Amino acid sequence: MIKKINFITLLFAVILIGYSSCKKESYTFGPLKTPSGLSLSATVLGVTTALPNGDGTGRVTFTAAATDALLYKIDYGDGKTDTSYSGAFSHKYTNDTKGTYDYTVTVNAIGTGGSTSTASKKFSLFTDYQIPADIIAALTNGATKVWITDHDAAGHFGVGPTTSFYPEWYAASPNSREACAYDDEISFISDGLGGILINVDNKGQTFMIGAATSGYGLSGGDGCYTITTIGAKKLGFAPATSGSTAANSTGVQFTVPGNGIMNFATGGKTYEILAISATNVFLRNIGSDGNAWYQKLKIK
Repeated sequence: MIKKINFITLLFAVILIGYSSCKKESYTFGPLKTPSGLSLSATVLGVTTALPNGDGTGRVTFTAAATDALLYKIDYGDGKTDTSYSGAFSHKYTNDTKGTYDYTVTVNAIGTGGSTSTASKKFSLFTDYQIPADIIAALTNGATKVWITDHDAAGHFGVGPTTSFYPEWYAASPNSREACAYDDEISFISDGLGGILINVDNKGQTFMIGAATSGYGLSGGDGCYTITTIGAKKLGFAPATSGSTAANSTGVQFTVPGNGIMNFATGGKTYEILAISATNVFLRNIGSDGNAWYQKLKIK
């Protein structure tokens, strides 16, 4: 009789365990909370009175905030997205052409169970041409590099028609020009944000072509003239507009602010980079006489 009772007890326990193991556990997320009070702010880098849409670097920081948000997802309006738990974002906008562009940024604040709130913000942003990384590296090495006239090279100064990309009419032989044309030190400086500055130390004098002297408030023919060039200036880069091809140019040009002088003065301010390496640069610009002028630089 006792054995029978024990058997029944054991059988009941097995059935109870089996029932317990088959019973599904239930889970709960708690109450679903949709994020509320979502805000989105944008701060454009380099905004001043003169540059109300930024300094051209294209850098913008965003801050999103909402109650009960677990995650933020942002669409920058240029085809790129990002996520952040804190709601803090940083983005660099790029364009092939210098100008002011309008963007609409949208952020989603995500709460429990995937509940979402959305906010958008429209703003205008000035972006400069994005200088190719190899150009920045060659000119500045990521910091500062000092260049001088490659006076030992044939054609370190030259001139030709605007229909070609080499000095057809005249190419200076090595060390054949005035001393003031050879002592300039040209510093190309990386700003750390994708831009380049220039500082030209002309030691007090610059060689000028006679056709350009009046443009600098001077008079006379080809020769050395006292003029100030010192002071760091941010270069304006852009795709070359000369009609050059990959066979004769890098396709990149830059404009020097102020009097535009870099090494020797032709009256022009825009220089096209025909060829560049870590140690040499070959430049072309259009002078005030309407001709194409050339110069070669080398590392000091």
